[in-house]
Amino acid sequence: MTNKKLQHFYIAQEQSIYLLSHKDATKLKEWVDLCQQQLKQLGFEYVALLGKGAYGFVFSGIKSTDGLAVELPVVFKFSRINLPQHVQDRLAEEADIQGQLDHPQIPKVIDYQKIKRQSILQMGRAPGLDLEKLSLRVGPLPPELVVSIALQLADILLYLRQANNHRQLKPIVHGDIKPSNLVYDEDTGKVQLIDWGSSVSAQLDCNQQSTSTNVMELMSSDLQNSNARLGDVYFIGPEQLNGGLSTPRFDEQGLAATLYALASGQSCRYGVKVISPNALGLPKLLAQVLTGMLSDDAKRRGQAGDYFFNNLSYLKKVVLSDKPTKVDAIAQIPVWVKAQSEQIDTVVYGSRKSFLREQTDYDNLSGIDDAQLDKYYKNYLMGMGDNEKALIAALSRLGNFPVVGGIAIRWAKEGVYIDSNLTLFDEALKTSFTSAVNNIVYLAQGIYRVGVFKSCLFNARNTLHVERQSEDLPFIADGNQEIGFEISAVPDVDDVTRLHSYFEDGKDPDEYLYLPDELMSVLAELNLIHHTGCIIFEVLPTHLKIHSYLMLLNHEKEAEFKACLAQFLALLPTIDGIGISGFMKLPYKDTRFFEHISSMPDKFYPRNPKLMSVSHEKN
Repeated sequence: MTNKKLQHFYIAQEQSIYLLSHKDATKLKEWVDLCQQQLKQLGFEYVALLGKGAYGFVFSGIKSTDGLAVELPVVFKFSRINLPQHVQDRLAEEADIQGQLDHPQIPKVIDYQKIKRQSILQMGRAPGLDLEKLSLRVGPLPPELVVSIALQLADILLYLRQANNHRQLKPIVHGDIKPSNLVYDEDTGKVQLIDWGSSVSAQLDCNQQSTSTNVMELMSSDLQNSNARLGDVYFIGPEQLNGGLSTPRFDEQGLAATLYALASGQSCRYGVKVISPNALGLPKLLAQVLTGMLSDDAKRRGQAGDYFFNNLSYLKKVVLSDKPTKVDAIAQIPVWVKAQSEQIDTVVYGSRKSFLREQTDYDNLSGIDDAQLDKYYKNYLMGMGDNEKALIAALSRLGNFPVVGGIAIRWAKEGVYIDSNLTLFDEALKTSFTSAVNNIVYLAQGIYRVGVFKSCLFNARNTLHVERQSEDLPFIADGNQEIGFEISAVPDVDDVTRLHSYFEDGKDPDEYLYLPDELMSVLAELNLIHHTGCIIFEVLPTHLKIHSYLMLLNHEKEAEFKACLAQFLALLPTIDGIGISGFMKLPYKDTRFFEHISSMPDKFYPRNPKLMSVSHEKN
C-alpha cells in the first residue's frame, strides 16, 4: 500500500534524475552511457538521449554513408528491459507496422534487431522540434499554425484509413496522437507523426463495421477483445480509454485533443468544458468541429469527425493572415521573472488532492495492466471530474518551466481565492508561462467545490538525499550536508497582519508522515522568521529526501534561520515511519479573488484577417 501511496507524490510525469536515490541514478546513468558507447562503436556520432517514455528510451545519432559526407540523422528506440517480455515484444510489432508505411510525413524504419534481451528499433529522425516543446516555448500556437497542423494531420489519417495502402488490407490506427508525437520543422512548416508504439490494425472501420476481409477471417477473429494499446490518457478518447475495439475513430480523437491542447496552451484534453475550443480565437469552422469532436456524446463525436473529414476543402479555403497572430497573455495573478543563476529542474508537488476526487473507488479501469495507465492515471487522476483533471494537468505543466514558488487555491461558495508566489527564471518563456498560469486560474474558476488545494514548486537539483542500510537504522545526515536557502535582494520589513503561515490550513489529510514534536517545534520557530518557500520531507524505507525552496526576507535573522535548518538535519534520526509531509509559506497574503465561471466566452478568428493586420500596423 505504501508504494501505491508514494506514487501520488509527484505531479510531474517523469521523475527528475535528481530525485532518484544515488544507486538508481547511477544505474540509469550507466545504462544511458552504455547505450551511447555501443552506438558510437557502430559508427554513429553526436549520440544523445532524446527522450524516455513508459516503455523505452530514445537516442538520436548521425552516421555518414559509404564514406561520403552525407549525414543521415537517425533515432534508436530501446525497450525498457525491466518490463515483462510480452511488453518488450511490442517493439517488434511497432517495427512491423511502421515498416509497412510509406508516407512522406511518417519516419522510415531502417532496422530492427534484438541483442540478448534488448530490443532496438532504428529509424529515420523527423527534423524539427516536437509540438509539446514548441508549445512550452511559445504558449498557445497561432491559429494559422493550428489550421496548418490540422490539415496535415488529416492527410496522414486519411492515408492510414485507406485499407488498400496496407499489407493486412485494414486501416492502421496510430493510437497515441499527441503534441509530443508530432515533430514540426520550422523551416518547411511540415509535421511528422512519430512513435508508433501503440499502433495496431483496426478491428472496426469508421462505421463500426468489422474490417475482416473474408468470411473465414470474420469467423475466426476475436471481436470480443480489443487489440488496442492504451495511448496517452491525457489525449485519447473515451472509447479507447474504456477498452473499445480499435478503429480509426481513436486517431480522430487524438487529432482533436492535440489541436485543442496546442491552441489553448495545455497539456491535455480535459479542459474543454471551461476553456472551450470556441474561446481560443480559432476559425469558427474548426472551433465548432473540435467542440463536437470533444463532446461527451459519442454520436456527436462521430458526426463532428465525419464533418471534419468531409469538409477539409472548406478548411483549406479559410482566409488566414500571412503573419502568425500574436496574443500577449495578461497575467491573472502575479508572475515574477528573474535572471537564472543556476540550472533548475522544476518539480511540482501537489497536496490536498483528495478533495478534488468525486469518488474514491476504482472504476472499470482498475483491471487494465498497462504502463501508460499506471504512469499517468491511477496515480492521481482516478475518480476526478474532467475540470479537476485539467487543473492537475495544468499545474503539472508548470514543471516544464524553470520556476520555483507556490500556489494555494481556496474554493468558497462565492468564488475562488488564490494566493501565489511564482518566480520564473527565463524571460523568453514569460508569455508561455503566463498563459499556463492563466489556464490554472480559468480552470479553478470552473470548479464548484469548497476546499483548498496547494502546490509547491521546487528545484530537484537542491533536493537533499540521506540513505540508510535498513529500516531498523536511523537516518543520519552527512556532516557536509545542509539545507540551502537564498536571501532576497532587498530586505522585506515584516507586516505581521499580512504574514502567511506554514500552519494556516491545518494538517493535510493526504500527507501521512507524522513528524516528531521536536522537529515540528523547530518548524514553528522557522515560521516566525519572515521568509517564503516550502520544505517537504519524503521518507522511503531506506531513502529520505528533503525537498526545499527557501528565501529569507528578513536579513537580520540570517543566523537564526540557518540554525533552524541545521536543527532539522540534526533531528533526522527522530523521524519514524514512511510517507510525505510538506509545508508551504508564501511571502505574505496578497489574495486574488475570481468569480466562478461555467466556461470562457466565445472568441473566433476574424472573418477578414487583413483588416486585423491593418489595425495592428496602426497601433
